[in-house]
Amino acid sequence: MDLAMLKDKLIGIISQIQTNSGLECPPLTGATKPIDSLPKFDSKVWPAATTILSVEIGATIPNDVNIFVDNVTKMPRSIDEITAFVCEFLKKQAQTDVVAA
Repeated sequence: MDLAMLKDKLIGIISQIQTNSGLECPPLTGATKPIDSLPKFDSKVWPAATTILSVEIGATIPNDVNIFVDNVTKMPRSIDEITAFVCEFLKKQAQTDVVAA
């Protein structure tokens, strides 16, 4: 999975969600933490954003995987951290699929 392409798609999805919701969306960079930086970008919105991303990249990200919050530290992730997490998650998922086949 190409990191730059994934990052661009994620930024586009987040921007579109904020715009469609009539909410402010400051310029998004790799350092932006959507949870901290965007109004009403919360646990009700995360699954929708994750599902849209999953569809756009043609990969499965289960609903119980929160790409926006680190599962261990419980801290919000930046866009760069989300991108790296999704790439690593998809790589592990592909390896598991190969082993299972």
